[in-house]
Amino acid sequence: MATLDPAGQADAAATGPRRLRQLGRRALGLLPDPFTLAILAALLVGLVVPVHGVAATSLDKLTKCAIALLFFLHGAKISRETILRGIMHWRLHLLVLASTFVAFPVFGAAVQFLPRGLLNPDLAAGFLFLSLLPSTVQSSVAFTAVAGGNVPSAVCSASISNLLGMFVTPLMVSLTMHAHQGGISWETVRPILFELLAPFAAGQAVQTWVRPWLLRHSRVVGLVDRGSIVLVVYTAVSAATVEGYWRMVSLRDLGLVVLVSAVILACMLAATTVLARRLGFSKADEIAIVFCGSKKSLASGAPLAGALFPAAAVGGLLLPVIVFHQIQLVTCGVLARRYARHADAARLATPDVA
Repeated sequence: MATLDPAGQADAAATGPRRLRQLGRRALGLLPDPFTLAILAALLVGLVVPVHGVAATSLDKLTKCAIALLFFLHGAKISRETILRGIMHWRLHLLVLASTFVAFPVFGAAVQFLPRGLLNPDLAAGFLFLSLLPSTVQSSVAFTAVAGGNVPSAVCSASISNLLGMFVTPLMVSLTMHAHQGGISWETVRPILFELLAPFAAGQAVQTWVRPWLLRHSRVVGLVDRGSIVLVVYTAVSAATVEGYWRMVSLRDLGLVVLVSAVILACMLAATTVLARRLGFSKADEIAIVFCGSKKSLASGAPLAGALFPAAAVGGLLLPVIVFHQIQLVTCGVLARRYARHADAARLATPDVA
């Protein structure tokens, strides 16, 4: 009668518990993780319990501080060699810019061909304006970090997109929407330079002293990543609720705006993913491309709309931007955790080398 040697018996005994742990992880992967639930909770609370007046001002300052802290920590954690590689990654930056200022406007133009009886012309114009905006910076970087992507390239790419957007977006708006350009104020550029890039540079400056501590406490950056995203979601939804943007249109029109926004976002997420893979980018680069190339900036859209259009037209133009902004935050939150779970699963599947 055949018998197992002691080593074989140990392997067999370990297989059962290991298999159960794997099945447990798969089952948990089907349920919303705490990060996704926090985003959804922030969305619902922002709709039901928005903040007003002094509380709203304080919340806005807290959100800006959290984002500045996020960029400071990333600046302190990421080595200078990695930053340099991110800056020089021109193929990635070109793909993100092409997604932002070429592919997106194609979808914005396509919306204009929808029947007038189906979508309000002002809302259709809002989608065209949305398609011409630059990418986000803070949420693109935060989602890239949560998903385990190329953070330095995301910082560079999103920042380049925003800085170019200060000039490219007004030009494209003037050519396609016949708007009267009111000029770009310092207020639209200042947040990018002083609230995002300056903290990142400050983190680089003190990296020698701060980086060792961050490497020992890596969860701190992760907590700031996730916390800043939840704050951004709540702040944006709360502000839109207070301003009454959700009451500006009928439920039918609002439903159409949500549907069109979801379709455009799904197409851009799919396009950036497929192109990144077809062009041979690494998984970390793919993550940065997907999150930087598929999103639009409400922070840039609001001041640009005020500068480029009459006050009476701004509300209708901004509604698609606001709705798209909420959808992209929730969707990208789920997608970021999915990327992170796949990376964790890949590490677990890789046998340890003794």
